[in-house]
Amino acid sequence: MSAISTMKPAVSEAFARRDRAGRALGDDAERIARACQEMAVLFRLGGKLIVFGNGGGGTDAAHIAVEFMHPVIVGKRALPAVALSNDAATVSGVGNDEGLAEVFAHQVRHWADTSDMALGISRDGRCANVLRGLETAKDQGLFTLALIGGDGGALARSPAVDHVLVAGSDDPAVVKEIHVTIYHLLWELVHVFFDRTGPLSGETPG
Repeated sequence: MSAISTMKPAVSEAFARRDRAGRALGDDAERIARACQEMAVLFRLGGKLIVFGNGGGGTDAAHIAVEFMHPVIVGKRALPAVALSNDAATVSGVGNDEGLAEVFAHQVRHWADTSDMALGISRDGRCANVLRGLETAKDQGLFTLALIGGDGGALARSPAVDHVLVAGSDDPAVVKEIHVTIYHLLWELVHVFFDRTGPLSGETPG
């Protein structure tokens, strides 16, 4: 039996794992649409998106921020977003003085306005600093979202999170890939709702 033939079942199962997680995401369509509609309203009101996560979640945060700030699709407007994980000096400074659990909460306290949105990213929902960041955001009146995987962990059960979006897999690679799909959907649907919403009082249609 050739090596190719031996690997075919493994390849099929790898695609099946992604298919199951993708279909589960489709079942969550109403929750995703509601989150996007609320985000579009807040962007209309002058709010910004504040994103944060650790490790791979931090790179996702940076990716999300640039998607909103510098859309790759011609004709789509830029919407304000910032990734708190990008500033290594602030993250390491706060971590050294206040502990790693406070690196996002500290920045949220000093960056956020009540019309803003906070999006925390965690592969398994068990990142203490992401949870603290979202709790701080909620305490300040922000709209909060969590992008998580696995069984959702503490983040999925937290009353500080308005919308929990779960990549339904325990495979870290699949979670990462589904997260990319979710935040591309967020970007796309926020623009759909934004464009369908009439201009606010005193705003010139753009």
